[in-house]
Amino acid sequence: MKKYLKTQSNGEAIEVLANDGAGSSIEAITADTTLTAADSGKTYILDATGEVITLPAVAAGLKFKFICSAATATTDWTIVSATNVIQGSAIVAGAVVPAADENTISLVATKTLPGDFVEVVSDGTNWYAFGNAVTAAAITFTAP
Repeated sequence: MKKYLKTQSNGEAIEVLANDGAGSSIEAITADTTLTAADSGKTYILDATGEVITLPAVAAGLKFKFICSAATATTDWTIVSATNVIQGSAIVAGAVVPAADENTISLVATKTLPGDFVEVVSDGTNWYAFGNAVTAAAITFTAP
């Protein structure tokens, strides 16, 4: 990954990471994890034991992908934002599941299958989510 400066609409320059053509980094997550802006661009492989993944503050250009490598056994994988800024949708068992002003994405235990995924991208204001899952109710969006 290469570091670049991106100028936001308010004139502020922020550092972002971008794919340098060598492919994005792929890492496994097996425990509660707090991501940082430096993790942007990575694809995370999730095992059968659900944990909590905390997203960094929104910043233009941040991007993360989460892929289930196994059916989640007993605990949901949750992807959490500090504020209700998750927008978007997932295709779940062929139906669109919308997200509007949410703060949690759940990959639901006993519902997710290998290959189910969620991707989030930030424009500096929101996290935009898109996902796909085979089984009904495998991906949910909430704002507790």
